[in-house]
Amino acid sequence: MATLQAATTSTSAIVSDPQAVRELCESYCFGTLDWEVTEDGEFTIWGYDDFEVYEARENGLPDYESGIVTHKFLRKLAGYIEVDEELDIQTAGFTKCRFPVLAKRYVIRDGEVLYANLSSSDPIDE
Repeated sequence: MATLQAATTSTSAIVSDPQAVRELCESYCFGTLDWEVTEDGEFTIWGYDDFEVYEARENGLPDYESGIVTHKFLRKLAGYIEVDEELDIQTAGFTKCRFPVLAKRYVIRDGEVLYANLSSSDPIDE
């Protein structure tokens, strides 16, 4: 079995309450991904892993039994993204092949969370 290698990066977006966003992020596990909220409220996330979010147990480790809660986390985060700001999180990954086997994108803007991936193939118009 091939090992998935993925990278995640985001644009930065200003959040309304930096301390609340720090506390929110600390209550979740992001694998080996890093996140930062500056004193000015600029939030970013990046690293060499798939963007999958788990709730954190009391010891700080991921709660795998609860499953992936990425959408739950993003809906909570959406409430803190300032109006006219957009957080765009993208992940691309591959095994030892010539094309991506994982690509997904989350965009948070205007209080909503949008999602896209490689799962569908639609015909193009001539």
